[in-house]
Amino acid sequence: LVVLGGYAFAEQLPRSPAPADAELYFISPKDGDVVPPTFTVRFGLRGMGVAAAGVDAPNTGHHHLLIDLDEPPSLEVPLPANEHVKHFGAGQTETEITLAPGTHTLQLMLGNHLHIPHDPPVVSEKITITVSEPR
Repeated sequence: LVVLGGYAFAEQLPRSPAPADAELYFISPKDGDVVPPTFTVRFGLRGMGVAAAGVDAPNTGHHHLLIDLDEPPSLEVPLPANEHVKHFGAGQTETEITLAPGTHTLQLMLGNHLHIPHDPPVVSEKITITVSEPR
C-alpha cells in the first residue's frame, strides 16, 4: 500500500526511465568548500532536461537537495519534503540555503513528475562542505 497526497494506492507507483548517461552534479559549492552560513547552491544536469513537478515528459525531472542524510531515501515512493530533503518542483536550478556552522553533506537527486526517483536513480556524488561561523 502506497499513500500519496492522502490517497492510498495498492500498486507500486511508476518510476520513470532515465538514460544511462544522465549526470547530476553540483556546479557550486564543490566538495571540500568552506562557505558562509547563507550560500547559493547551483545544480547541474547532463543527458536529461528539467521539468516542473507534475509535468510527465520523457527524460525530464526536477531537483531535490538532500542535506545531511546518512541513508538514501526510498526509491519506490515520492521523496519526502522535510528539513533534509528540499524540493524544487518549479524546475529551479539553484537555491540559497542557510545552514548552521559545521560540517554538512549535500547530494542531489532527480525526481519524476510525482517526486519519485528515476530508474536507474539519477543522483550526484555526495559532497562535504564546511559552514563557517557568521561574521
